[in-house]
Amino acid sequence: MNAAPIIAVVGPSGVGKDSVMRALTAQSPGIQQVRRVITRPEGEEGEEFDRVSVEVFELMALDGAFALHWEAHGLQYGIPVGIEGQRQAVDALLVNLSRSVLLQAQEVFEDLTVISLTADPVVLAQRLSARGRESTSDQVRRLKRADVPLPDGLIRVIDVDNSGSLEATIDTILSALQLERA
Repeated sequence: MNAAPIIAVVGPSGVGKDSVMRALTAQSPGIQQVRRVITRPEGEEGEEFDRVSVEVFELMALDGAFALHWEAHGLQYGIPVGIEGQRQAVDALLVNLSRSVLLQAQEVFEDLTVISLTADPVVLAQRLSARGRESTSDQVRRLKRADVPLPDGLIRVIDVDNSGSLEATIDTILSALQLERA
Protein backbone atom coordinates (compact mmCIF):
# COMPACT_ATOMS: atom_id res chain seq x y z
CA MET A 1 0.00 0.00 0.00
CA ASN A 2 1.32 3.43 -0.93
CA ALA A 3 1.62 6.11 1.71
CA ALA A 4 -1.22 8.61 1.75
CA PRO A 5 -0.45 12.10 0.48
CA ILE A 6 0.16 14.97 2.84
CA ILE A 7 -2.08 18.02 2.32
CA ALA A 8 -0.72 21.18 3.92
CA VAL A 9 -3.33 23.79 4.79
CA VAL A 10 -1.82 27.26 4.96
CA GLY A 11 -2.97 30.83 5.13
CA PRO A 12 -2.97 33.89 7.32
CA SER A 13 -4.28 33.92 10.87
CA GLY A 14 -8.06 34.07 10.89
CA VAL A 15 -8.49 32.57 7.43
CA GLY A 16 -10.28 29.53 8.87
CA LYS A 17 -7.67 26.77 8.60
CA ASP A 18 -8.95 24.87 11.64
CA SER A 19 -12.59 25.13 10.52
CA VAL A 20 -11.74 23.98 7.00
CA MET A 21 -9.70 21.05 8.30
CA ARG A 22 -12.47 19.94 10.68
CA ALA A 23 -15.05 20.16 7.89
CA LEU A 24 -12.86 18.22 5.46
CA THR A 25 -12.30 15.38 7.93
CA ALA A 26 -16.02 15.32 8.81
CA GLN A 27 -17.07 15.14 5.16
CA SER A 28 -14.37 12.70 4.02
CA PRO A 29 -13.70 9.93 6.56
CA GLY A 30 -10.57 8.83 4.67
CA ILE A 31 -8.94 12.18 5.38
CA GLN A 32 -7.46 12.68 8.85
CA GLN A 33 -5.80 15.61 10.55
CA VAL A 34 -2.31 15.43 12.02
CA ARG A 35 -2.15 16.56 15.65
CA ARG A 36 0.65 19.09 16.13
CA VAL A 37 2.88 19.63 19.15
CA ILE A 38 2.85 23.32 20.17
CA THR A 39 4.47 25.38 22.91
CA ARG A 40 1.24 27.35 23.35
CA PRO A 41 0.83 28.53 26.98
CA GLU A 42 -1.94 27.29 29.25
CA GLY A 43 -5.15 29.22 28.72
CA GLU A 44 -4.57 29.67 24.99
CA GLU A 45 -6.65 27.23 23.02
CA GLY A 46 -7.26 26.54 19.37
CA GLU A 47 -7.08 23.33 17.39
CA GLU A 48 -6.61 20.01 19.17
CA PHE A 49 -2.88 19.81 19.85
CA ASP A 50 -0.33 18.45 22.28
CA ARG A 51 0.85 21.23 24.59
CA VAL A 52 4.46 21.09 25.76
CA SER A 53 6.86 23.54 27.36
CA VAL A 54 9.64 25.12 25.32
CA GLU A 55 12.16 22.99 27.20
CA VAL A 56 10.31 19.75 26.43
CA PHE A 57 9.86 20.79 22.80
CA GLU A 58 13.58 21.45 22.40
CA LEU A 59 14.40 18.05 23.92
CA MET A 60 11.90 16.38 21.58
CA ALA A 61 13.50 18.12 18.59
CA LEU A 62 16.97 16.99 19.68
CA ASP A 63 15.67 13.43 20.09
CA GLY A 64 14.30 13.42 16.51
CA ALA A 65 10.64 13.34 17.57
CA PHE A 66 9.55 15.61 14.71
CA ALA A 67 9.35 15.01 10.98
CA LEU A 68 9.19 18.80 10.70
CA HIS A 69 9.32 21.67 13.19
CA TRP A 70 9.43 25.48 13.08
CA GLU A 71 8.80 28.67 15.01
CA ALA A 72 6.06 31.18 14.26
CA HIS A 73 4.39 33.94 16.29
CA GLY A 74 6.69 33.25 19.23
CA LEU A 75 5.61 29.61 19.49
CA GLN A 76 7.24 26.38 18.38
CA TYR A 77 5.33 23.85 16.28
CA GLY A 78 6.17 20.24 15.48
CA ILE A 79 4.80 17.49 13.29
CA PRO A 80 5.53 14.17 15.04
CA VAL A 81 7.48 11.50 13.16
CA GLY A 82 4.48 9.24 13.77
CA ILE A 83 2.96 10.89 10.71
CA GLU A 84 4.64 8.24 8.60
CA GLY A 85 2.69 5.48 10.34
CA GLN A 86 -0.56 7.43 9.97
CA ARG A 87 0.00 7.65 6.22
CA GLN A 88 -0.46 3.90 5.87
CA ALA A 89 -4.02 3.84 7.24
CA VAL A 90 -5.76 6.77 5.53
CA ASP A 91 -6.50 8.28 2.11
CA ALA A 92 -4.83 11.62 2.95
CA LEU A 93 -3.45 13.54 5.93
CA LEU A 94 -4.14 17.21 6.59
CA VAL A 95 -1.53 19.25 8.37
CA ASN A 96 -1.66 22.90 9.38
CA LEU A 97 1.71 24.35 8.35
CA SER A 98 3.40 27.71 8.29
CA ARG A 99 4.05 29.14 4.86
CA SER A 100 7.69 29.54 5.94
CA VAL A 101 8.30 25.76 6.09
CA LEU A 102 6.55 24.67 2.89
CA LEU A 103 9.71 24.07 0.85
CA GLN A 104 11.18 22.02 3.69
CA ALA A 105 7.87 20.12 3.99
CA GLN A 106 7.95 19.43 0.26
CA GLU A 107 11.37 17.82 0.71
CA VAL A 108 10.26 15.78 3.74
CA PHE A 109 6.91 14.75 2.22
CA GLU A 110 7.62 14.38 -1.49
CA ASP A 111 3.93 14.16 -2.43
CA LEU A 112 2.92 17.37 -0.66
CA THR A 113 -0.13 19.27 -1.89
CA VAL A 114 -0.67 22.78 -0.53
CA ILE A 115 -4.13 24.25 0.01
CA SER A 116 -3.53 27.98 0.25
CA LEU A 117 -6.49 29.67 1.91
CA THR A 118 -7.14 33.37 1.50
CA ALA A 119 -9.94 35.67 2.61
CA ASP A 120 -10.97 39.27 2.28
CA PRO A 121 -9.03 41.47 4.77
CA VAL A 122 -12.26 42.57 6.47
CA VAL A 123 -13.26 38.94 6.98
CA LEU A 124 -9.81 38.14 8.41
CA ALA A 125 -10.02 41.04 10.87
CA GLN A 126 -13.50 39.98 12.00
CA ARG A 127 -12.45 36.37 12.51
CA LEU A 128 -9.31 37.29 14.46
CA SER A 129 -11.30 39.59 16.70
CA ALA A 130 -14.02 36.99 17.25
CA ARG A 131 -11.65 34.20 18.30
CA GLY A 132 -10.22 36.41 21.05
CA ARG A 133 -6.85 34.65 21.30
CA GLU A 134 -4.65 37.65 20.53
CA SER A 135 -4.39 41.20 21.79
CA THR A 136 -5.36 44.00 19.43
CA SER A 137 -1.69 44.71 18.66
CA ASP A 138 -1.09 41.00 17.92
CA GLN A 139 -4.13 40.98 15.62
CA VAL A 140 -2.74 43.99 13.73
CA ARG A 141 0.65 42.28 13.42
CA ARG A 142 -0.96 39.10 12.10
CA LEU A 143 -3.11 41.02 9.61
CA LYS A 144 0.02 42.71 8.23
CA ARG A 145 1.42 39.25 7.45
CA ALA A 146 -1.73 38.13 5.60
CA ASP A 147 -0.30 38.96 2.18
CA VAL A 148 2.97 37.06 2.60
CA PRO A 149 3.29 35.05 -0.62
CA LEU A 150 3.98 31.35 -0.82
CA PRO A 151 7.60 30.48 -1.55
CA ASP A 152 8.63 29.86 -5.16
CA GLY A 153 9.25 26.24 -6.07
CA LEU A 154 6.13 24.57 -4.70
CA ILE A 155 4.91 21.82 -7.01
CA ARG A 156 1.19 21.44 -6.19
CA VAL A 157 -0.80 24.41 -4.89
CA ILE A 158 -4.58 24.79 -4.73
CA ASP A 159 -5.63 28.41 -4.09
CA VAL A 160 -8.99 28.78 -2.34
CA ASP A 161 -10.80 31.96 -1.22
CA ASN A 162 -12.47 31.24 2.13
CA SER A 163 -14.34 34.53 2.43
CA GLY A 164 -17.71 32.90 1.83
CA SER A 165 -19.44 29.88 3.26
CA LEU A 166 -17.51 26.97 4.68
CA GLU A 167 -19.58 24.60 2.52
CA ALA A 168 -18.49 26.39 -0.66
CA THR A 169 -14.85 26.25 0.43
CA ILE A 170 -15.06 22.51 1.17
CA ASP A 171 -16.75 21.82 -2.18
CA THR A 172 -14.00 23.75 -3.97
CA ILE A 173 -11.23 21.88 -2.16
CA LEU A 174 -12.75 18.42 -2.65
CA SER A 175 -13.32 19.14 -6.32
CA ALA A 176 -9.70 20.28 -6.76
CA LEU A 177 -8.37 17.27 -4.87
CA GLN A 178 -10.31 14.97 -7.20
CA LEU A 179 -8.63 16.68 -10.15
CA GLU A 180 -5.26 16.22 -8.43
CA ARG A 181 -5.90 12.48 -8.08
CA ALA A 182 -7.06 12.05 -11.69
